[in-house]
Order: sequence, then C-alpha cells, then structure tokens
Amino acid sequence: MNTAIRNQDDALAWVSAHAQSLNDGTDHADEIVSVLGAAGFFRIGVAPELGGSGGSTADAIDAIARVAERSLTAAFVFWGQRTFIEYLLQSPNAGLRESRLPALLAGELAGATGLSNAMKFLSGIESLSISATPAGDGWRLDGTLPWVTNLRRAGFAVAAAVEPTDGQPPAVVAFFGDTPGITRTVDLQLLALRGSNTAAIDIQGVASGAAELIHADARSFLPRVRPGFLGLQCGMSIGLARACIAAAKASGSAVRAGLQSRIDALESGLAHAIDELKAGLASGSFAAQAAPLFRVRIRLAGIVREAMDLELDASGGRAYLVATTGDFARRWLEAAFVPVVTPSLTQLHGELERQAALRAA
Repeated sequence: MNTAIRNQDDALAWVSAHAQSLNDGTDHADEIVSVLGAAGFFRIGVAPELGGSGGSTADAIDAIARVAERSLTAAFVFWGQRTFIEYLLQSPNAGLRESRLPALLAGELAGATGLSNAMKFLSGIESLSISATPAGDGWRLDGTLPWVTNLRRAGFAVAAAVEPTDGQPPAVVAFFGDTPGITRTVDLQLLALRGSNTAAIDIQGVASGAAELIHADARSFLPRVRPGFLGLQCGMSIGLARACIAAAKASGSAVRAGLQSRIDALESGLAHAIDELKAGLASGSFAAQAAPLFRVRIRLAGIVREAMDLELDASGGRAYLVATTGDFARRWLEAAFVPVVTPSLTQLHGELERQAALRAA
C-alpha cells in the first residue's frame, strides 16, 4: 500500500502525477490498485454491511469518471476492479464473496473482468473460449482469454464464463493467478494504456468447483450484471470527455475562435447522456432492455470524439508541438481506445441492427 495516500484527493493527485507514465509503460502499473484501494475508491457503491461506503452504482460511475479525467489507464483498471466486485455482489455464492471481497475492496487483490468474451457470447457474436469438463464434483477448465486487464502480478482474480462439455448451461466462475494451470502472458503491446496490466491468460487443466462458482447460469447472470459492466465503463468516457472540454475552455483562444457555442452544446449533450445513464440504472430498465444502454454508450463515445476535436481546435498548432502539447497527445491516444473496448462500437451497432431485424421479422 502507498503510505502517502490518505484520502481520495491524495489518490487523484498521484494519478495526475503519474498519468503519462501509466500511459507509456509499466513502471507504476502495480501501484494503481493499491493507491485507489487505500483511498476507498473501490468501496463506493458497496453496502456498508459488506465493507463498502454506501451509495449506488451511479456513485461508482462518478468516481471512475473523476479518475478518468486524470488518466484513462487508471480508470480502466478501476473499471476492471469495480466490475469484478460487482459480480461478487450479484453472486449467490456468499462464501466466495466473504472470502475475497475484503481484499478486493482494500486494493490488496486485483480483480479482472474476463467477461468480454461472455458479453459477446450473450449477443451471439462469438463462442465461449473456455471449456469445462466434468471432473469429480467440479470441472477441469481449458482455454484462453486473449485480452484481460488488471492482471497484477502480485495477485489477481478473474471472472470468466465457461462452456460445460456435458451440455449443462454455461456458467460464470472465478479463478486466481496462483491457481495451478493459470499462465499469464507478458503484457500486450498496446498503443497506449500500457500501465493497465493487460495480458492474455492460458488456462490448462484448472480445477474449479463450487467454491469458485460465481453463478451456475451465465445466460441469466450476464444480463443482470451487464448494466453495471457497461455503466461503469461509461465512466471512462465521461471523465475523458470532461478533461478535453476543460482543456478547450482553459485555452485562451477558445472564445476568440468562436468555440464557445460548441463547448456549451457538448457540455449539454454530456449532461443529458449522464442523466439518461443514471436514470436507466436506477430504474432497472437497462436489465430488461439493453438497447437504450447501448445507445448511451455509443453516444458517449461520440462525445469523446467531439471533445477531442474541440480541444485540438482550441489548442491549434500548440497541440502538435512536443514542447507545448501538454496532456493533449496522451488524451488523443486514450480516446482512440474508447471505440474499441469491449463491447466495441462496431459490436454495439451490430447488436442494435440485429435486434431491429428481429423486431421487423
């Protein structure tokens, strides 16, 4: 744990100070979880009786957005950690929750959401990549996860959907970095966000039983946790858009260049999207109807793109000069990640088209 971190302001200052390093390399990658955990960020939106500080998923989204204003890498890690926590909160496996949640909330154990493959499976985009062969009272797991974030070498937990070979329904299980048969690859060579501990996992003959079972039926569990999965992810876009807009407003040329009307319109559109996101989460409507949530995610990605262009227009040539670019170049690379993080915009548009075709039929 970073002993210099006493509160959330300290953690945010640390993130700001290391934002470029977190984007460019791995020097501080293993500190993100402990820094955010020490400041209590992972407890937001978790009931006090479970070790949290109370609040709702909307409060956790706000927290991720605050971090994303300073570093999308740190926010990406935050999203992975908080989403894994959400799975345990929604799981009927009280034993797994009680044994692992305290360390996750404190930032002593890294949590990774390996359910990107599962969310694509839910939409019919791809098959599950991990097989579960019956073995005694449990399963033997074999397969790969080609892209998982927050695989901190000091210890990590991963949630993944598995396909039983005996015809039973797909299930969601947890496994851990020190489990025999789990191999973490070297970090993927990302264009940016390199401090996010993103790697692939090879799974060979991993024993899994009732103690590791998050939910026995992935098809019923995944729609229930999808609003949190996507909603928390939207915090990344919200924070990055705010950072770009703030930079544009701070530019002395913004008003002179006649950009104020664009700034006002973008801030209004962002506020409306946030309100729609929080309303859908609070009402529970996103669990029954995912399409409106998909549209909010798509709209927020578009706002990030517009905000990035706005910052560039406000900064002018200064943004393209190494000596004066400031944080613009880092944010430009961060923004390129927003459309491709699972579910990508292409996948979301495809799913909306598929749903429209089914309704038409």
